[in-house]
Amino acid sequence: MSDARTTARGAGAVLAATCLSTLVVNANTSAVSILLPAISADTGTSVDTLQWAVTGYSLVGAAVIITAGSLGDVFGRKRVFQLGLLLFVLSCVLIALSTDGTGVIVGRLIQGAAGSTILACGLSLLSVASDGEDQLRAVSLWGAAAAVGAAAGPLLGGVLVDLTGWQGLFWIDAGVGVVCMLMTYVTVAESKDPDRPRSIDYLGTVLVALTLAPLILGVSKSGDWGWLSAATIGCLAVSVVAGWLFVVVEKRVAVPLLDLALLRNRILVGATLAILIGAGTINGLMYLLSLYFQDPAALGFSSLEAGLATLPATVGLVLIAPLVPRLTKRAGGRQVIGVGFLLTTAGFVVVGFVQAGWGYGAFLLPLVAIAVGMGLSNGPSSSAATAAVPEEQVGSASGVSNMARYVGAAVATAIAATVYASVGADRTAAGASPSDALASGLAAAAWVMAALSALGIVLAVVAIRRHRAAQGTVLDAAASASAHLHTLPTSAAGSGGPGRTGAPGAPAGTAPPRRARGDRPRPPASSTPGAPS
Repeated sequence: MSDARTTARGAGAVLAATCLSTLVVNANTSAVSILLPAISADTGTSVDTLQWAVTGYSLVGAAVIITAGSLGDVFGRKRVFQLGLLLFVLSCVLIALSTDGTGVIVGRLIQGAAGSTILACGLSLLSVASDGEDQLRAVSLWGAAAAVGAAAGPLLGGVLVDLTGWQGLFWIDAGVGVVCMLMTYVTVAESKDPDRPRSIDYLGTVLVALTLAPLILGVSKSGDWGWLSAATIGCLAVSVVAGWLFVVVEKRVAVPLLDLALLRNRILVGATLAILIGAGTINGLMYLLSLYFQDPAALGFSSLEAGLATLPATVGLVLIAPLVPRLTKRAGGRQVIGVGFLLTTAGFVVVGFVQAGWGYGAFLLPLVAIAVGMGLSNGPSSSAATAAVPEEQVGSASGVSNMARYVGAAVATAIAATVYASVGADRTAAGASPSDALASGLAAAAWVMAALSALGIVLAVVAIRRHRAAQGTVLDAAASASAHLHTLPTSAAGSGGPGRTGAPGAPAGTAPPRRARGDRPRPPASSTPGAPS
């Protein structure tokens, strides 16, 4: 009895530390776009430059998230988790003390590494601290904390700008980070994966960053340099070469960052691309709305008003998502994903007709359509990614999809920012009023987001074929609610063995046994290749 109580207290401590940390990380991330106009006014740095505080975060996160999980498995999940928390606290202090945009951007780059480490290792700690129904409950609460943090972030950021200045968010987050570090140090036990090889693909991590950084730089500066300029073409060429080298390296390393064999699984690839599009469009949307709503030549909202104005998109997405697994079970994952992207496309198309005279009410219906559409598509896409592979590959599939979220957020936000700024500048140069120029920039960016969402419809029809649907459990609801942030295993995870929807090329007889009705898989200890499930 004493051992059981001790185990329960330990699992409760892990749950508290990981849920609090994921809540604050996701709230911080989603709040930053709302803060950009205030940071720009205070530091004298243009918003166009400060977009690197958003895209740079996602760029580093894409490079680090799988490696962070691997480091935790090898060197200790508690140790690496605390390192992530320390980096998060230091980055918050650096940003809060910054008097120029450089400090803010550098701090956000560090936060990209810190945030992805906290999420990857936090979920690993949570998964190994308990099992059975307790584990399912803990992972569900972790997913709910992530979703609540992301939804509350813009509103919290808006409130704090008015009360404390934009620095207040980062001082508060630093304090919460210190609390999480102390909780973890005192109450959480260390854990490792003794069966995992100690080899870590550091070169692959670097090459991911070298692929994304010049790509985003080239896209971001294309409005100034020109798409056919030597500088833009040079950036894109470096990105292509780095991407090619990444593939070469992944074929040769002992424990690759990305198992290239997974790319032969059409359902996984289609679901991962759908996840990338979903993450890219929601992040691009929040960036655009945060700037447009607060610009004096547009709606002229305060930071608080802008935070409130984005609630239909953020809260709406979270509220609809838990209802999706049961709908998917009845209608089918591909159908729900397709309808979701259709609604999202329609919402962006409406925003594509924006005029300078539009008030906030004109944005409300398309924002709701976009939110509902994303809620419908995100959860089933994440579920399909882990349902399309055998049980032993669930961790790898989760890692791929989580990396895709960061890639989508970085690239799509850079594209949206570039289109918004360059079209607005061109219209201004042509003699348009500031309000007309801003509306034209937003409309052009919305059409780009609509095109990306329409591609999601095609993926649902062509690539995301039959796979086992989630059963609508509490865990499935939590996974769906947090699907725009992180891939959590669902009741369908690991069902893609041969003879069902398995990874092509798997030898006969290697599929895990079919689970009995009502059985649910144990969530993987981490979303990293080779992690125990």
